[in-house]
Amino acid sequence: MDFRPTEEQALLRRTVREFAETEIRPHVREWDQTQHFPAELMPKLAALGLLGIQFPERYGGAAMSALDYCICIEELARVDPAIALSVAAHNGLCASHIALFGTEAQKTKFLTPLARGEKVGAWGLTESTSGSDAAGMRTQATRDGHDDNVWVLNGSKTFTTHGRVGDVFVIMAVTDRAAGTKGISAFIVEKGTPGISPGKKEDKLGMRASDTSEVLLENCRVPGDQLLGEAGQGFVNTMQVLDAGRIGIAALAVGLAQGAYEAELRYAKERTSFGKTISTFQAIQWKLADAAVRIEGARWLTYRAAYLKGQGARTTLESSMAKLYASEIAVKVADDCVQIHGGYGFVKDYPAEKFFRDVKLTTIGEGTSEIQRLVIARQLLSRS
Repeated sequence: MDFRPTEEQALLRRTVREFAETEIRPHVREWDQTQHFPAELMPKLAALGLLGIQFPERYGGAAMSALDYCICIEELARVDPAIALSVAAHNGLCASHIALFGTEAQKTKFLTPLARGEKVGAWGLTESTSGSDAAGMRTQATRDGHDDNVWVLNGSKTFTTHGRVGDVFVIMAVTDRAAGTKGISAFIVEKGTPGISPGKKEDKLGMRASDTSEVLLENCRVPGDQLLGEAGQGFVNTMQVLDAGRIGIAALAVGLAQGAYEAELRYAKERTSFGKTISTFQAIQWKLADAAVRIEGARWLTYRAAYLKGQGARTTLESSMAKLYASEIAVKVADDCVQIHGGYGFVKDYPAEKFFRDVKLTTIGEGTSEIQRLVIARQLLSRS
């Protein structure tokens, strides 16, 4: 099994890194402070193929591999995890769900403008009363009493990336309450459809340049041809989307950890104490060594999951392993980054405090660490 990056992928890494350094880094602090979603960055991301990374060229995508996707997300997260999160949610959730389970007509109509970067995608699963317990959702879709070819959606979604700025939404809703998880379906809803509106914008700890908001659905009428996948298969399909999406979050965590590591390494080589640079102290050296080893381990777990996905394998176990380990080591690296910076790690003049705030979401979004451990255990037990 060889999933080492190729020369072309090394070039891709350099290209995305240069883009992130040039187009994103100068604005990181401003966007974070103002919670500004940088819509002006979207055309530039699209021109680089980063809003349609893995989708076929016939739908406007860049036709890159799963490993290419990881490299792109990793390099964006190294500079600003919030931008990487938006790109991952757009690609790995909304657009991916349509690409995997949409009809040809749906892909042509909805996936194409998403992959081209002409529209921003959002994906609505979580609700105020159903997070990890996604099957407990309350949002409901019923047939219109006067037209069986129309669904009427009522409910709300919380913590939706691009909830206020999205153009195309994939919304999960209950279509048969008695059927449990087999009674959940997915729907494509366009911005501007009567009955769908943005709710509260969340004031977040980190990832503040990535829009996170409520989505409200009140008698939202959706044509029958915008049912995504088969009725009753929404939950099953959602789990498949998350298998792939977790690889993206693992890559984001790796990139964030890499950015934090580089910041702490740079500071340790510049900061002097007791007449020496602090990089000469064993306590600091051990933190740097541990960080480098953990990041490399997380990177290869992530690349392995991406490689297997690219081979068409089911990656439930591998995706959860990569997401769990990468997110938890990223928390440790970000924590050490603040510690090595000392008092300067607690102020916004240095990048350490932002990495520290941003990183926590990686252990929560797209399945908490607790859920990952549950998934891993179940996979191991079923395979044994």
